[in-house]
Amino acid sequence: MSDAAAPDQAIALCASADLQDGGLAVPFEVLYQGQHCRAFAVRYAGQVHAYLNRCAHVPMEMDYQENRFFDHSGHWLLCATHGATYAPDTGACVAGPCRGSLVKIALSESGGVVRWHTAKQLQPFEF
Repeated sequence: MSDAAAPDQAIALCASADLQDGGLAVPFEVLYQGQHCRAFAVRYAGQVHAYLNRCAHVPMEMDYQENRFFDHSGHWLLCATHGATYAPDTGACVAGPCRGSLVKIALSESGGVVRWHTAKQLQPFEF
């Protein structure tokens, strides 16, 4: 692995058009507190949001099919294993066996590109 990215470095993730309201997520890999984790970005109510792919109940991946996190209504993020339900705009637990919120990752969107931002405890994962 090369030197860690500077805090709040913007890293291109995907084209804005790749994220549709209530649709499939765009996955990406990160180092969170030194551990390799999957993360995902979604669009909800026109805004982009990203989280670690780790349920707040038990730290395991949440998608029920590859890159599918929204429930059938497209209004809630759902852990397929435990049924924990999260608000897509904040990551806050709204129902089920949650212990807190999802770990949010800062995103920005401009010029048709979605970027995620590094932080002290959040760095790119390099294969």
